[in-house]
Amino acid sequence: MKRIKRYTIPVLGLMALTLVGCSDLDTNPAGSDLTKEQVDEVIAEDASKLKSEVSGLYANMIQEGAIRDWYGSVRHYDFGYAAVMMMTDQSGQDEVSENSGYNWFRKSLSYQDRTVSDEVGYYLWNHFYNNIRTSNSIISSISLDEASDVAKGYVGQAYGMRAFCYLNLIQMFQFTYKGHEDAAGVPIVTEATTAEMTKENPRAAVKDVYALIMSDLDKAISCLEKYTRGGKNEIDLNVAYGLRARANLLMQNWSAAYADAVKAAEGFTPLSIEEAGAPGFNDINANNWIWGCDVSETNDIVQSGIVNFPSMMCSFTGNGYSPMYASRSINSNLWKEIPTTDVRKGWWFDEKLSTPIVDPKRVVYVKDEKNGDYVMVLNSSGEEVADIQTPYINAKFGAYKNDYGNETNACDIPMMRVEEMILIQAEAKAMSGDVEGGKKILEDFVKTYRDPSYSCSASSAEEVQNAVWFQRRIELWGEGFSFLDLLRLKKPLDRTGANYDKAVTFKLPAESGYFLWIIPESETNYNKACKNNEILGAPQPQ
Repeated sequence: MKRIKRYTIPVLGLMALTLVGCSDLDTNPAGSDLTKEQVDEVIAEDASKLKSEVSGLYANMIQEGAIRDWYGSVRHYDFGYAAVMMMTDQSGQDEVSENSGYNWFRKSLSYQDRTVSDEVGYYLWNHFYNNIRTSNSIISSISLDEASDVAKGYVGQAYGMRAFCYLNLIQMFQFTYKGHEDAAGVPIVTEATTAEMTKENPRAAVKDVYALIMSDLDKAISCLEKYTRGGKNEIDLNVAYGLRARANLLMQNWSAAYADAVKAAEGFTPLSIEEAGAPGFNDINANNWIWGCDVSETNDIVQSGIVNFPSMMCSFTGNGYSPMYASRSINSNLWKEIPTTDVRKGWWFDEKLSTPIVDPKRVVYVKDEKNGDYVMVLNSSGEEVADIQTPYINAKFGAYKNDYGNETNACDIPMMRVEEMILIQAEAKAMSGDVEGGKKILEDFVKTYRDPSYSCSASSAEEVQNAVWFQRRIELWGEGFSFLDLLRLKKPLDRTGANYDKAVTFKLPAESGYFLWIIPESETNYNKACKNNEILGAPQPQ
């Protein structure tokens, strides 16, 4: 017996996807939410009134229905930045999911979203350029020479957000910085770009996009020095340093990446082994979160019922696609490499559908080893809570308020954790020439917070980098890093011999042309100077 969810779940593969014409899509990133005259008038009266537009930057990160008007119907992946995380992770080799119509991220899983007209490409492009547009509006509204600390704080957040958006776009639509500095990146649109200019706005070189990112982050750090944020959903000095650490890591500015990651981590502590030994990653107030999306019960993505991250990712929600319809699992080969002494091995159910971090009474279906059937188990209240039927499903992401079977999917979304910054420190320290120093940072972190038996055997900078990559694959699983790390480190993709569906079992070389997303045709039709990536379609399974 399986639970019937409170909401009816349509099968994507059986839906008639009627798309509106490209001319109806608003992919032009120029423009402003307020006119310059309106902004000047508001700021002249009270700089704090700009707060509403700054708040809009973060509201967009958890917006439900951003593309509903474009396509004429609801898309259940349409819930903000967390959907972007899933689109990128599904393109990689570490986050396994069903190749079925219930999986709203199936196109990214199968690489069927790399076309000029695919809605995923539109979603990625518009999600970030919309926030670039709002950031430009905020930046253009204030003269920093005359601004108060409050006003500088707002502008600093806008610079930080614009850098964050370009840092995402440049990794999705072109290969990594090193070795591709002169390749075509993405069009640059700033506060100085007019609508007319966007009609002939070629893709800037990768190095020029990164130059803007670094300039924006330098300005953000300067503006945010005296700003105290109202919540962890906002960009503050730590976040700005963290974003610059990411950018420096991509550019292989190793010493600078290390220094920025140290600054970003100040005041934050990793989860202890005990804290990591339970489902979580759902509360922005955790001491290890530097930045995240703050989701409340009244947000549209929560009120929608199932158009949200927990619906797709959490194996313990009482209301969603996961775990019965479209669960999220770890690559079985990767899971088998995790030592049994590492608390994180319990972040996924094993072959016997159990994990030490979850009370077995919380699991509804357990496999009977004698006949292979699944036997129902009820929790202490006699209620069905989690439908775990497949090995390697994640137990990492807990339900809202850690209440198993909770139908309210108001979990917060992690966007930057101190653990990431420590791993950046380890990699950057080793790659800058201090191999032993980087190795020590890595060992100290893993032994103290994840696996007391851990020992790093690396003897070269590259070996430390690979050891850090392995830790990133485990630690940051499901948080939007795995596929982008493949691109950054120029690694091949290999799904063979694992728990992937045969139809999506790909083996692709490093920097395969299949990896890059395609710029939406509405942009290239409007912007005549914007040339696209090569369209290869989907790869053949192995």
